[in-house]
This record gives sequence, structure tokens and C-alpha cells, in this order.
Amino acid sequence: MPSLEEELFPSTPGKFKDRNRHFHRCFASTSTMFLWALFLIAITASYLCFQSFMDTGNRYFSATWGGHHWEKQVRTSAQIHRSNGMSVLVTGAAGFVGSHVSLALKKRGDGVVGLDNFNNYYDPSLKKARKNLLNNHNIFIIEGDINDMRMLTKLFEIVRFTHVMHLAAQAGVRYALENPGSYVHSNIAGLVTLLEACKNANPQPAVVWASSSSVYGLNEKVPFSESDRTDQPASLYAATKKAGEEITHTYNHIYGLSITGLRFFTVYGPWGRPDMAYFSFTRNILQGKPITVYRGKNRVDLARDFTYIDDVVKGCIGSLDTSGKSTGSGGKKRGPAPYRIFNLGNTSPVTVPMMVGILEKHLKVKAKKNFVEMPGNGDVPFTHANISSARKEFGYKPTTDLQTGLKKFVKWYLSYYGYNQGKSVK
Repeated sequence: MPSLEEELFPSTPGKFKDRNRHFHRCFASTSTMFLWALFLIAITASYLCFQSFMDTGNRYFSATWGGHHWEKQVRTSAQIHRSNGMSVLVTGAAGFVGSHVSLALKKRGDGVVGLDNFNNYYDPSLKKARKNLLNNHNIFIIEGDINDMRMLTKLFEIVRFTHVMHLAAQAGVRYALENPGSYVHSNIAGLVTLLEACKNANPQPAVVWASSSSVYGLNEKVPFSESDRTDQPASLYAATKKAGEEITHTYNHIYGLSITGLRFFTVYGPWGRPDMAYFSFTRNILQGKPITVYRGKNRVDLARDFTYIDDVVKGCIGSLDTSGKSTGSGGKKRGPAPYRIFNLGNTSPVTVPMMVGILEKHLKVKAKKNFVEMPGNGDVPFTHANISSARKEFGYKPTTDLQTGLKKFVKWYLSYYGYNQGKSVK
């Protein structure tokens, strides 16, 4: 009678032993593969942990802020030197408007601490030159990003800022076609990070920030008034500024932050932005290169409400002086706080060809002009500001016409770039 083992397994000699050996080989092979897999997983995890540690360490050791000396510089720069003065954190302080506002505040005795990330949207050397100018007036500029919450929290711990002048932003309409992410990073995420730091601060500062005339988008009613609709943006830049207005309204409503938004209209002048038309036109005219002048539909000339930098600075400071106080504490609202939006323009639109004519007069050089129909890149055909609200609230009154303002700009440009006839201009 066959045994149980013989019933369960084949009786052909040698086959069971062969299968048994095959089973052990498979098991050994699988075990080895499993051990190797565990080993590789452990190696990978260790590498990732090490890489994370190194990245964190690199960020720590390469940080441009922190330490006793840094804190001393911040405190010294924030010191107020007039009665009833204010201590202001100016973001985008190495930028065009930011540098001018910082100097004006410091000149009248307010405490000023600047913040800028010195990105390469345009020539960083111009930003460094503005920084040196501010350093010469004892204004300390931190090199950092408004998305860095740790840095912002530390700043508000060191200084009890009474006001924040938020001018840091990714500017430019056309650049959004190339790098849309930079607009979301700076104009939306950066704004939220800054507002979070402000609402958590104790005391909460009043916030004045740069919106843009671009929010009026495709509106055809002129002049543009603050009560006009702003739901038809013509560019991503405009959309991020419109989003900023909605976001700031939310922080005002929930947390009691005093917030003023300023809609700038084509700001120009000395130390300006090289990406703007008047600046690039000047460079190309001096170099003998042709300039591209856009026209609207039916060959209509584009027009802009050009606003001289000194007038805009007066509007910024007037907004700070009349901003009112935030009402929150520890991130909790204790009452309603001011929420305002103002146009800062010149109220006298000038066509682009007329602007070029003024430049030709001051440069004493005739421009080589190529007239091209405006592409669908987000530009609008005209801008025109109604400034009655700003005039009523803090006496805003622009005094510089385009002829005078461009004369001052050309004088600065020739001095800064050291232009001589026949010499190439940067």
C-alpha cells in the first residue's frame, strides 16, 4: 500500500528531489533579491535624507540675513528721527519706485528698512546702483524674498513697523508671455506671505501697496475711476494685480489690516526701469537703432497717462500719512479698518509718437521709427486717470508735465551711462 507521501507526490524516481532543489533555488534567489531591494531602498532613503540636509544647510549657510550684525543694521536703519514719525518696511526697495520712496521717507526723518530680491528681470547692476545710493543715505536693504516667511517673521520681531510700503512685484505686461510663473510667485504668493506676516505682527502695521492702472483692462470709459469695473484684464500681469486687490480686501475684512492700494499710471523718470518704452527708446535712439512704435486699430496712436516719479512719490507718502491704523491683534480683528484704492496718474495722456518727439528734442537725435500694429500681448490702447479721490483724501496734485519730466530723465541717463557721441550705450 503506497504511503501518504507517495500519494501526494509523483513516484517517478528523481523528479521530486529535482523539484525540491528547484524550489530551494527559487526561494534563495527571491530572498536575495528581496534583501538587495531593501538595501537599495535604504541607500536611496539615506541619499534623499542627506540631500535634504545639504539643501537645508546650503540655504542656511548661504542666507543673506540673520545674525547679530544683521539685526543691528536693521534696528539702526529703522530708527525714527522726527516726532510722530513712522517706521516703514519698504519691499522692492531697490526698484524704481521703491528706491525713490525710501529716500523721501528717510529724508524727512522716518525709519526705513528695505527688502529686495535683486532678480534679473532687468539688469541687476542698476538695482545694485540704487542700493548703493540708499546705503549712502543710511538705508539698509535686505537681500531676500517676500515669500520667505521666516525672514519676515524675524523682521517683525526685531522692529515694530508702523507701516509697510509693498512695492515688490513682477512688473511688465509682455514678459508674462515668457514667464507666467514669476507673476504668480511674486504678485500673488508673495503678497499673501507678506499679508500673513503683517496680520500676525503685534502691533499690526498699516499696509500701502502697488496695484496698477492695468486692472482697468479693456475698459473704454475714460478717464478711469476707482469705481469703474475691473473684471476685464488684458494681461496676466493685470490679472495678478486684480487678484491682489481682492486678496487685500479679504485680509482687511477678516483680520482688520488697514490697506491702501495704489493704481500707478505709467511711472517714468530718473533711475527708471529699462524695460519701459521711454527708457529703451532713449537707448536705441542714441545707438542709432530703430525703435518700434505700436499703433492700435485703424492706425490710432497709443496714448499713456505718463506720471513723473516725484509726483508718484508724493502720492505714496500721502497714502502712508493718511492710512489709519490696523485694528487687529495677534491675527484677530477687533474692529473695522480702512480699505482704500486710489489712482495715481497725471491726468494728461500723451500719445507715444509725441513722447518720442520729446525724446528726440532732448537727445538732439532723430529716431528711426518702425510703426507696427499692436500685437495681442496684453497692452491696452490708452490710459487716463481720474485722480479726484486722491486729491480729496491727501491733496495729491501732480505738477510735472512730460516735457519737463523727460528732460530730467535724459539728463540722468546721459550722466549715469556716461554717453558720448559714438560710444555704445548699455
